[in-house]
Amino acid sequence: MRGCRAIAALVLAFVATDAKAGSPGSAAHRFSPEGLAKVSDYVRNEIATGKIPGAILLLQQHGKPVYFQKFGVRDVATEFSMSADTIFRLYSMSKPITTVVAMMLVEEGKLALSDPVSKYIPAFAGMKVGVEKRGDEGKPTMMLEPLRRPITIEDLMRHTAGLPYGYYGGGIVKKDYANAGLFNNDPDNAEFVARLTALPLAEQPGTQWDYGHSTDVLGRIIEVISGKSLFQVEKERLLGPLGMNETAFYVTDPAKWPLIAEPMPKDRIISPVADIRDPRQLLRWESGGGGMVGTIGDYARFSQMLLNGGLYEGKRYLKPETIALMAKDHIGPETGVVRDKNYYPGPNSGFGLGFAVRTSVPENTDWPLGEYRWDGVGGTFFFIDPADDLFGIFMVQTPSQRGRIQQELKTLIYQAMGR
Repeated sequence: MRGCRAIAALVLAFVATDAKAGSPGSAAHRFSPEGLAKVSDYVRNEIATGKIPGAILLLQQHGKPVYFQKFGVRDVATEFSMSADTIFRLYSMSKPITTVVAMMLVEEGKLALSDPVSKYIPAFAGMKVGVEKRGDEGKPTMMLEPLRRPITIEDLMRHTAGLPYGYYGGGIVKKDYANAGLFNNDPDNAEFVARLTALPLAEQPGTQWDYGHSTDVLGRIIEVISGKSLFQVEKERLLGPLGMNETAFYVTDPAKWPLIAEPMPKDRIISPVADIRDPRQLLRWESGGGGMVGTIGDYARFSQMLLNGGLYEGKRYLKPETIALMAKDHIGPETGVVRDKNYYPGPNSGFGLGFAVRTSVPENTDWPLGEYRWDGVGGTFFFIDPADDLFGIFMVQTPSQRGRIQQELKTLIYQAMGR
């Protein structure tokens, strides 16, 4: 128990840095003890009712933790208490990390948002768009159409490249993605992307927000530019300098395997075609879109860097204007981009470069505009709230309960601030 308290203290010390004094909203929106008590009660009830094994919640404002609580156990099979060094599957919270590294290359002039993806992966130039038609007997068939314009780097970052995951939404093209065996025989990033280019796109580039493998392709482009593996680049450029030492694609040290958080035994399905992955199994694929694992302390460093406008412990990773560009809506009405029926950011948000971005205030709330965020299919989520100089991270493993918990918990968090 003493060891866990020491680790928790280290986490709090590490993440409390580069506070922005006098930031907007700092006087108006502070957390009430009563409100935070309701947050704690909510998480405890989720555990008591058997929905989740345990969780960790960090709320950090003005560079200092205002709430850091560990709940329950990391695995009901071992009954090990949740601890600050618990390792979580991040899934799509990998996407902001990959996108930040790509934007570092943009700042250096090695990559441009307007670049065609085919500049780095030539096979993309020959891709076609699959269009579903009805045959003579009413059966759906697929016609292939040429690209109206190239897929760009911006399309990858904002999910308008026509590269779906394929396990939701229906239709012939998405079924092709689900049935293509993209993950068979342990591909590396180059092989995985080659398999993608053999499939049709689901939409014309730049026409529809369609969540999928775009950030995996972006990860491969980082490899092409650097001549190194994605993890090597991320470790050298971002993870290592930030001190995100437990963030990786796999947990390679057996001594750390007991630290891996697990969902409830009957809550392991992440899609119709896949169960929650085993990070102990070392594979070649380094999924820039969904493959990372990490601790709450690591992601807190990353989040504080974003909130600071690209600065952390005196080192600059991105320019403030680059962070602002990433946190700006890139699929607004002026772009003509439509939103698919599974538009995960929700009705009050657009999408920037790697994040959902709040563009309107939900009814009956005072939630801040400009908040940006994302989550993972394993249950984790984070949000950056520049107006209140605040970020929050919730670490949990629960594929089935994640959407409900995120909405209910975010509501309680903002109620605790009087929003």
